[in-house]
Order: sequence, then structure tokens, then C-alpha cells
Amino acid sequence: MLNSWKKNKILRILLNPFSKHRGRGFLTCKPLLTGKKGFEIGGPSPVFDRKGILPIYPIIGHLDNCNFSQNTIWERVINEGPNFFYDKKSQPGYQFIREGTELYGIPSESYDFVISSHTLEHIANPLRALYEWMRILKNDGIMVLILPHKDGTFDHLRPVTNLEHLINDFKQDVGEDDLSHLPEILRFHDLKMDPPAGNIEEFRKRSEKNFENRCLHHHAFDTRMVISMMNHIGLRIYSIEAILPFHIIGIGRKVELGQSINNTFISDGEIELRCESPFPSDQV
Repeated sequence: MLNSWKKNKILRILLNPFSKHRGRGFLTCKPLLTGKKGFEIGGPSPVFDRKGILPIYPIIGHLDNCNFSQNTIWERVINEGPNFFYDKKSQPGYQFIREGTELYGIPSESYDFVISSHTLEHIANPLRALYEWMRILKNDGIMVLILPHKDGTFDHLRPVTNLEHLINDFKQDVGEDDLSHLPEILRFHDLKMDPPAGNIEEFRKRSEKNFENRCLHHHAFDTRMVISMMNHIGLRIYSIEAILPFHIIGIGRKVELGQSINNTFISDGEIELRCESPFPSDQV
């Protein structure tokens, strides 16, 4: 067991909103991902590029990608094939057109790492997606998850989704056409922080076509929720960061089936961890 002093020291290292953007998270990733073969869900993502807060694109060996459609609001028109350009000095990876929850045709345990930036909140069944991402990840592979903290986004008025809700969505096999959260979103979405959404009627019409555009944030996250998800799917947590203006960065390792994970040094010190966050709802 860690004594209180050691636990608090670890937590200050794990969650330091005042650290440099290319601080602990990148230092954690660099030896784990350098020269490795990975898979990104969504993207390419500015946070991973050479000027991003987690600039891993230049150090990795190869990166394939998945987007849900050939035509997205973020990437416009894309086609499946060896044309995923993620770094100016790297050879392109393979662009898959797949749902993030259904990576069919991609062999299990085929990638050294999986990364995702601001994608999971757009998925109606996050645990189904995470289990699928774990499937294609090698044993001892690394997963990097970046999600929006609700306090820094137009979700700031919404209640945080709890793990039990996500577990129920998984058990009920909720599909990506699900709009069960739409009443809550229409009630609490802060349109002042989301100018592209337009007025409430324009936002409603766009939201009702979410299966086509995938703009909705189905769930609202805080740092504690991200920790709970990582624990639930069996990741050994290496690092959790809450960074302004709205990022939660989680880095974890997949362990072999049957191996235990020990993230108690985080969960036991939850109060200290949350108080280190720059986001008010983490401090409650």
C-alpha cells in the first residue's frame, strides 16, 4: 500500500493542469509509441500533430485510420484505401470506412497502439466501441483516449453520464442511430458556445439527422468518468490529465486476459486527483 505522502505525490504528477502541454502525457507516450504501428479512430487530429498537445504523429512508425463515412463534416470526402495522410514526413496509412463500434475485417491484436481524440463522445455506445478497440490492440498495447471535459464545452450544463448508464447501453446493444439523449441535449446544450449549430430550430433539425452527421455528444464526461471507463474495460492506467480548455487525456495499457490491473493508487486518491483538475465539476 502507498502511504498518503507517496500517493499525493503520484497524483500531483498524474494530474497537473499547469504542466507544459508537451509535458507528462507526451513523455509517457514517447517511449511506448516510438516506431510502433497504430490505429486511430477518427482523425487526423490536431492534438497529435507536430504542434499539438500530444505530438505523437512524428514519432510513430505507421498509422491506419477509421472514419464512419466517406463524407464527414470534419474531413469532407474520403475514400477507403492507402490514403490516410497524418504527417508530412510519414508514409500514408490505410483509411478504413467503418463504424468505430464495428471494425470488421481488421484482425484481432494487430496493432501496438490505438488512439482517439474527441471521437468517443460522438458514439452512442461507448463501451461497445472501447471493447472493439481493445480487440484490435495487442496484449500490452497502449490506448490513448482524449475526451472533452463537459466544463469546457457546450455540455457544461449537462449532468455527467455515469458508468451504469454506459453498461446498460452496452447490454441493450444501443445502435448509432440512437437519439434517446436528444431531449436532454436540446434542453441543456449551450448554443452560445456552439455557433455552427445555429439557433435552436436549426440545431434540432441537424440533431435529428445525427446518424448522417454524427455531431451530437451523446454523453457528457468528467475526469472521474474517464477513469471509471478505463478501469471497466481493463486498462492499466499510466496517466490521466485534465488540460484546459477542455481536454481529458487518458493513457493506459491492455493487459493479457486473466491478469489483474491495479489502478487503486488513482481510485484511492480520487479526492486529491479531482482537486488537481482545472475543471470545477471535478472538484466537487
